[in-house]
Amino acid sequence: MQGETEVQPLRIHSDVVKPEWIDYNGHMNDGYYVVAFTCATDALQDYVGLDKDYRESTGCSIYTVEAHLQYLREVKVDTPLRFSTYVLGVDHKRLHLLHAMYNANEHYLAASHELMLLHVDQAQGKTAAMPPKIQAQLGALSVAHATLTTPVATGRAIKSVEELHQRAR
Repeated sequence: MQGETEVQPLRIHSDVVKPEWIDYNGHMNDGYYVVAFTCATDALQDYVGLDKDYRESTGCSIYTVEAHLQYLREVKVDTPLRFSTYVLGVDHKRLHLLHAMYNANEHYLAASHELMLLHVDQAQGKTAAMPPKIQAQLGALSVAHATLTTPVATGRAIKSVEELHQRAR
């Protein structure tokens, strides 16, 4: 239909693998994946209004309380990266996200980062409700993104060594 747009994940962040991110194996060090994904989370915060001005004027911010990172394929120095962000869920103080990191040249999924974040009043040191306008914007994204298939399974837990051995039998 004319006038309708296809639902897409957010594509609001990109980066390039920097030389200082490379480890002794010649590919991006695992810790720098977190750095790159943190920048994608910062881009989402800016996009929805949880930006620097918001943090300074309210004393509130977003804290990561849980994360699950999957390293799927290596990336090397100077590789352009493209990120797709999915809002998986939101309530008045929690935000559940998935970022997918792609090699922008070869279009393969290199890694994913699933996060649970809390909105925190830093002065009081406890969770606080996000402003209704931001909750509504994130809620609309969550509803739209629920219609998409994510590039990796979400809500996964790390299997114990015993579980992996049982599965292999």
